[in-house]
Amino acid sequence: MNATNRHWRFFRAGGFDQVRLDEAEDLLAIDELDQKLWVALSCPVKGIQFDERTLALVDADADGHVRAYELIAAVRWAAARLADPQLLGLAQDGLAVDDISHDTEAGQRLVAAARVLADELGKAANERLSVAEVSTAQARHAARMLAAWEAEGKASAPLGGDSEAACEALLAVTEKVDDFFLRCRLAAFDARASEALDASEDTYKALAADALLQEARLTRLPLARITAEGALPLRSTLNPAWVSAMAAFRSRVVQPLVGDLETLTENQWRDIQDRFSGYLAWRASRPDQKDDDAVRDLEQLVRYVRDLLKLANNFVAFKDFYTRQGKATFQAGTLYLDGRSCELCVAVADPAKHAVLATLSRICLVYCDCVRGSEKMTIAAAFTAGDSDQLMVGRNGVFYDRHGEDWDATIVKIIDHPISLRQAFWSPYKRLARMAGEQLQKLAASKAKENDDRMALAATKGVAVAGARTAAAPAAQQAFDVGKFAGIFAAIGLAVGAIGTALASVIMGVLALKWWQIPLALTGFMLIISGPAVLLAWFKLRTRNLGPILDANGWAINARACINIPFGTSLTQIAALPPNAERSLNDPYAEKKPPRWFYPVLVALVVAVGAIWWGVRVLLS
Repeated sequence: MNATNRHWRFFRAGGFDQVRLDEAEDLLAIDELDQKLWVALSCPVKGIQFDERTLALVDADADGHVRAYELIAAVRWAAARLADPQLLGLAQDGLAVDDISHDTEAGQRLVAAARVLADELGKAANERLSVAEVSTAQARHAARMLAAWEAEGKASAPLGGDSEAACEALLAVTEKVDDFFLRCRLAAFDARASEALDASEDTYKALAADALLQEARLTRLPLARITAEGALPLRSTLNPAWVSAMAAFRSRVVQPLVGDLETLTENQWRDIQDRFSGYLAWRASRPDQKDDDAVRDLEQLVRYVRDLLKLANNFVAFKDFYTRQGKATFQAGTLYLDGRSCELCVAVADPAKHAVLATLSRICLVYCDCVRGSEKMTIAAAFTAGDSDQLMVGRNGVFYDRHGEDWDATIVKIIDHPISLRQAFWSPYKRLARMAGEQLQKLAASKAKENDDRMALAATKGVAVAGARTAAAPAAQQAFDVGKFAGIFAAIGLAVGAIGTALASVIMGVLALKWWQIPLALTGFMLIISGPAVLLAWFKLRTRNLGPILDANGWAINARACINIPFGTSLTQIAALPPNAERSLNDPYAEKKPPRWFYPVLVALVVAVGAIWWGVRVLLS
């Protein structure tokens, strides 16, 4: 069946169509689905909430990322080894022996391994072997294989317990010693080659030209002087860059095997290599490097049956995230902070690097360092409801991971973007109030500083002034400057008049309207102030995109995964009283409110002032 005639089913979420993978047939046919319709084409093995062992098995090339072709290959691999591939759609924990195909050689090996394990556990052929049981068996099998391998190594070790250190010292100089003896053989073949094979005078002149000679530049020079005799010195006349490595080789390999020599011949060198050949072959045959382990393949199969459908629904589609039927693999937990709970939290390794790309998501992100005992992690939490007035670096909250463990969370970085239309509506008024408050605080601070400076100056001159007053006649009192104070009063009067005129104009304009026009005028006035901010926030909130947040974590997001206003509101819950809660409004510490008559009297005074001003203008006109 090809992709053109297969009946695919899609659901609309996040502003784009996502494929439904509900049954085994859907999973088995994902190789036929155009990859342009996949939500993601790659995801990291580390840092997501999914079984790391399963991801490591799917990651065939072990590059740290699960890619589309690897997921397709995993589905095909599992289907070829199951008696009924429909089991992939059940996502069950484990397999019975009868569930494994007997038709292929690979299946027969798995059946044999499953029967052995079932016999060990006392289970019948139709009883399922769980993922935990098979994984435990795999661990036991690996331990047995490793023990057998280590026993074999002890038999082939040329120096007993010191063989490993000796082997490392031998491997460190093998290429250089082989190169030395090959050059010596060529020099013995033709004496004219000795000078050419050794370091030339021009090479040394180039080294000498360096203002600061680096030892690393000497590593490519021959190990020692090239001679036709072909004897390798072990103590003196060695290349300075190789003295340390050769000293370790001499003490750990040559002395225990050959003796305390000053020079080493090529025959002695070959003999040393032969004595280590068996040990080197043993090292290369470590069991975990084998790929024909039937028990490991059995573990891989039971994990694929349990996890592949879930992985596909968090890779090919983001079903868990957009349907809210469960948490997606990239959701690390829930952050509680500032009276809200944020469910879109992702683990990040480097906040500064992550923020460079994540800011393109147009989502308000709060980066928190989370600590639990000696464990540490960093998360980026998306705030998608409420406002950001009380979000600031240094505030503390609590983060609950996917296992329910609580972490101390502290804000370390904030990417500020609009959170809600309500915040955008009130933002101009809050900015105005904040600006006015800051200006008043600056004015009060400057006046307080002037008073402090004046008092300090008076204190320093107090004694001198008192002495001067006793010795000299009292000075004449400064005359009252009428013109100066008249100017001050005039300036104050002009300011008050301007404010009064503006206020009276607004009031008279409102009073000139009909009663039903006044609410419309006030609404229009508020729209003029808040409208641009709300419109800009609306455009940004509609284009919030999950992609950059995940791309910054190593994903390859293939779709415009939008988080619109309704869906974003569901990702951040604001504190609310539970249903049927009893609430008492009697607050003994509440601030005292003005008397009931205060606001009506204030309104009446404003109206009276406006009326008087309007009457005066009418009379004067």
